[in-house]
Amino acid sequence: MQASIDATPFRFPIRDSIDPKRTALLAIDMQVDFCGPDGMVHRWGVDLAAMRAPIAPLQRVMDACRKAGVRVIHTRETYAPDLSDFPAARRARQSAATPGKATGDRGPHGAHLVRGEPGWDFIPELKPLPGEAVIDKPGFGAFHKTDLEAILRKAGIAQLLLTGVTTNCCVSSTLREAEDRGFECLVLADCCADPRPTGHNEAIAFMKRNGIFGTVADSDALIDALASLSR
Repeated sequence: MQASIDATPFRFPIRDSIDPKRTALLAIDMQVDFCGPDGMVHRWGVDLAAMRAPIAPLQRVMDACRKAGVRVIHTRETYAPDLSDFPAARRARQSAATPGKATGDRGPHGAHLVRGEPGWDFIPELKPLPGEAVIDKPGFGAFHKTDLEAILRKAGIAQLLLTGVTTNCCVSSTLREAEDRGFECLVLADCCADPRPTGHNEAIAFMKRNGIFGTVADSDALIDALASLSR
């Protein structure tokens, strides 16, 4: 049986059907420092509920993808303990905006986003299963200085499902990188989040409005489509 999703501004995939063997789910940066209590983002003073809203729908999506045979790939934003791979200009901007609470600064879960620290790891609710790929990325986009593209090409992946945090930064950056590389992308809006709800809404509205980089749907639409493939 074939299945597609009535997404905005166009269906996904545009042609043919969802093919689990050629599709991968990207769970972007669901880490303690972004989504956990006393993590970096929580220390900024934002409402953590917004950053944790995608957890439940993403759990359901991961379960549906695993059952359907869709590859699940996890990314972590990660930097060396000496921050040698963290751009100095970005460090200066973050330090000015959130003094003492930027990447590399220490909090209750260790140095923020530094490899091996508790805050750098995935939240307990969304730990990778054995055998699932983990991409440690020293930047916003998941293709930046990583072997993600090689992994996808080797597996014959053509369709990407994007989820995670943050909508207007790492998710959007990865979406643009994926489009440049010829992947067909679907963003699951309720499986993404931003520290500012307005930031999330603006990013999703932009994606829906122009369709330059991909198309947008919600978790239920994907889960229903995957379920229909087995009927």
